[in-house]
Amino acid sequence: MRITGLIILFLTGISAAAQRDSAFASVRRITGDIRAFTVDNLDNVYLVSSSNQLKKLDSNGDSAAVFNDVKRFGQATLVDVSNPLKVLLYYRDFATIVVLDRFFNIRNSIDLRKQDILQVRAIGQSYDNKMWLYDEVENKLKKIDEDGKLLLETPDFRQLFDNAPSPQKIFDQDQLVYLYDSAQGVFVFDYYGALKNKILITGWQNFKVAGKFIFGSKDNKLFRYDIRSFRVDEWVMPQALYGSRSFNFSGTRLYALKENTIEIYSFQ
Repeated sequence: MRITGLIILFLTGISAAAQRDSAFASVRRITGDIRAFTVDNLDNVYLVSSSNQLKKLDSNGDSAAVFNDVKRFGQATLVDVSNPLKVLLYYRDFATIVVLDRFFNIRNSIDLRKQDILQVRAIGQSYDNKMWLYDEVENKLKKIDEDGKLLLETPDFRQLFDNAPSPQKIFDQDQLVYLYDSAQGVFVFDYYGALKNKILITGWQNFKVAGKFIFGSKDNKLFRYDIRSFRVDEWVMPQALYGSRSFNFSGTRLYALKENTIEIYSFQ
């Protein structure tokens, strides 16, 4: 397997003028003990408490599932809910991935160290219910199954790039795999590990690929990049959201975490 077909797409200022606060309409808020959170493509919200409890709320705010088995694993580094029927919890300190079903029953746990994968920061679900990860020791994008068996790997990125990426996020969307390195940009691969293009989005926080869009924030701005048209929508952050600890996005909603409160907005 070889990396081929490099096409670099520059972010060339195809950008809408910054829009006003009126682009956002308040939907509701969630309050409670919230240390971190994420959302899936159905607008279900997943809350992580200070005691590391994971709780799922449906799009109406009703409780749908709770995972309390935290003693064995501690604090999750990453919660991947890109498939609402299968939730991945990644515990970086233990190099362990815990797989939950839709009701938060444990389906499996994978100790990556047993697969000689010793240092991983970014993981993500694949379209076929397998998992992508970036091995930081070998500098390779790898795909594994639920038993941890290696299914695919790229060559060493240090042999392919002048400056190998160090991705913080991995997303599988519409037959492409997106690796985000905030210092270098978005590296886009096909399912065989061939590099298709590079999008020069750098410095964005709260990065997320959802549907046909890439979302993020930077300073007092919120951004939405259309993958197909290369258009960038830019909003001045509503003043009410200043000081938010983190943001998340779905196709039509913005989620902002403040102190023990998530404020939900719809946007155009």
